[in-house]
Amino acid sequence: MKPAQTRQKIPAPASWAELPWGEYYRAAIEQQLQPWWPKIFGFHLLKIGQLSAEIASESCAVSHQVNVGDKGSNMQVLASPYQLPFAEKSVDACLLSHTLAYSTDPHRILREADRVLINDGWLVISTFNPLSLLGVGKLLPVIRRRQPYASRMFTQMRLLDWLSLLNYEVMHESSFHVLPWHKQGGRFISTHLHALGCISLIVARKRTIPLTFNPMKMGSRKPWLSRTVGATKSYRNRP
Repeated sequence: MKPAQTRQKIPAPASWAELPWGEYYRAAIEQQLQPWWPKIFGFHLLKIGQLSAEIASESCAVSHQVNVGDKGSNMQVLASPYQLPFAEKSVDACLLSHTLAYSTDPHRILREADRVLINDGWLVISTFNPLSLLGVGKLLPVIRRRQPYASRMFTQMRLLDWLSLLNYEVMHESSFHVLPWHKQGGRFISTHLHALGCISLIVARKRTIPLTFNPMKMGSRKPWLSRTVGATKSYRNRP
């Protein structure tokens, strides 16, 4: 497995229109997010990156939505995604729409998003799926340097592993838009072969308690309980 961090900088497109079939990808992501936006509440939503800024989120219950990026005319805050100028636990939701696909250090971006998110905050991630027709294109020397094949592609399992280490609960995961050059992405094929979709989407929430049961922690309480019970018994048996 290739390391997540790389020295090779991949220039991110300024908009979805700069990507071949980019408007199709944007429309597909917006359609998948429609059921989730009304469920995300809070005061502040960060849309990190130029592609995130173009994702329609009018139906989101968060009214204050801020576009953040190191460049772009539609940015309200000009800042690096690696160093967000916001206090810890001050943001209710973060959108990373293909932000990781054009990052040199995706781990750092995830940690920075985690830093500014409140407890139980929402993290929405979309990226290209390497186990798709786009992933096959990365294997072809003729086109792998072109967009969108030149972007970084991470498997959904790898993304889920990163989120697990940060203690996130995955609320939704899906792959869709199997045929990248079709407006609907091949609706019939996507219904039956959705795992081969060229776009992956993950909706997760930041948790503060362990998501897995740890019997060691529960076992550590047993001596304390036994001593208490024993002390009570000995007290009652005193003459």
